[in-house]
Amino acid sequence: MAFTNNVMIVRHKLLENLVALWKEDQLVEKIDRIPIEFSPRRSQAVGRCCIHKERAVTKYKSLPLLGWDMSDETDELTPLSEYAKKALERRGKIKENILCVIDEACSSCVQVNYEVSNLCRGCVARSCYMNCPKGAVHFDKKTGQAHIDHDTCISCGICHKSCPYHAIVYIPVPCEEACPVKAISKDEHNIEHINEDKCIYCGKCLNACPFGAIFEISQVFDILEAIRAGEKLIAIPAPSILGQFKATIDQVYGALKEVGFADVIEVAEGAMETTSNEAHELLEKLEEGQKFMTTSCCPSYIELVNKHIPDMKKYVSSTGSPMYYAARIAKKKYPDAKVVFIGPCIAKRKEAQRDECVDYVMTFEELHPLFRGLGIELEQATPYKVARESVCEAHGFAQAGGVAGAVQAYLGPKAQGIKVLQFSDFNKKNIGVLRAYAKTGKVDAQFIEMMACEGGCVTGPSAHNDPVSGRRQLNQDLLKRTLKYENYHEGNEEGNQ
Repeated sequence: MAFTNNVMIVRHKLLENLVALWKEDQLVEKIDRIPIEFSPRRSQAVGRCCIHKERAVTKYKSLPLLGWDMSDETDELTPLSEYAKKALERRGKIKENILCVIDEACSSCVQVNYEVSNLCRGCVARSCYMNCPKGAVHFDKKTGQAHIDHDTCISCGICHKSCPYHAIVYIPVPCEEACPVKAISKDEHNIEHINEDKCIYCGKCLNACPFGAIFEISQVFDILEAIRAGEKLIAIPAPSILGQFKATIDQVYGALKEVGFADVIEVAEGAMETTSNEAHELLEKLEEGQKFMTTSCCPSYIELVNKHIPDMKKYVSSTGSPMYYAARIAKKKYPDAKVVFIGPCIAKRKEAQRDECVDYVMTFEELHPLFRGLGIELEQATPYKVARESVCEAHGFAQAGGVAGAVQAYLGPKAQGIKVLQFSDFNKKNIGVLRAYAKTGKVDAQFIEMMACEGGCVTGPSAHNDPVSGRRQLNQDLLKRTLKYENYHEGNEEGNQ
């Protein structure tokens, strides 16, 4: 989930500056000065050894914002301007990996997870020393206190468990601790590496890193260049956009039109198709004797099932996500256009790679500095109203309980007797519970809603607003919406008579 800290501020400011240079058609000519402007001579380096290190970090953080990662650097002397030039010439050739680690920024976390504190009494038992499989524990000749040789230690934790005084403490690496599926770990150079064979793109590591070393591979400049080239681009914003910006939703859509999007089609419109299809599928599966069915619209959940809980596959709905249906609505209306999904989700980048109807993905976190870099003021944007209004429940997909609530509302009386269970926040404990459900097939519910983010999509890893404000703003908007399934069905029945 997004939250305000200096790492996020620096990331936003960097993208804003790059977009501003692009707007002036000066990105290639002036990008090499960005690291110097961020860390000018005689400035105070914060958290790093010197301004030269800060400048190197800024340079490498610019790479993923341009759509590259560290593997694209073959020569350290290659200036940023070369990467910017190649980014503007890329023409839709997007990298397959979703996340990357900036090795220059990933250099300050502990290399060994265990350390002896001053609580060590220098005891005679020396359980830590006797049980260490690598002989990494040594003692001070004067005080008798233990210390750990970090060159030998393998962080097995045996000393930590055996110390009777609890004097050996565990020091976590934030990104590793946050990852619920052990997809991130140090490589031979003590730099964190993301294993995409395990990663479910929940984004927990991205916001857990205190040094801002983990980045998404951005497509912002691919989108901007497509607009500049005169291509027709259609924005399909996720329902959680209602909780992101301090402006009316029509002003936000108006701002998207100012960016250059030809039209805006809400993903909530696609959510209505997801709701109806999932509702009918649920009834069919239960009639066939299947014990329960889970939702399928969270791409992080799909990654979790495919990579870590294959036994759950038979219980997952085959219904497409709201993005899936919204993209097809857009392609049907504008066959020659490119579709850009805009949301708070990292995993949508992976889903989009498998969907021929989605061309680009941009996050809310990227959208805000994009507006600022282009000089677009949300409060002054000319409001734009979408062509089709979606029911309130479809917009409710943005929060925990929203998908299940929409299906129940759609089914009406047919939903009676169907017990619903919600999972929001894929942490290690919840994943363990899901493994048990998949293995045994036993769960006290017939319909399970799955959302990787605590509180739902509105608090996603690449959201713009903070979680509390986002949920409050979303709910305030939902309260104002009068078109709901109960009167939507009535209107349709009258129209069919």
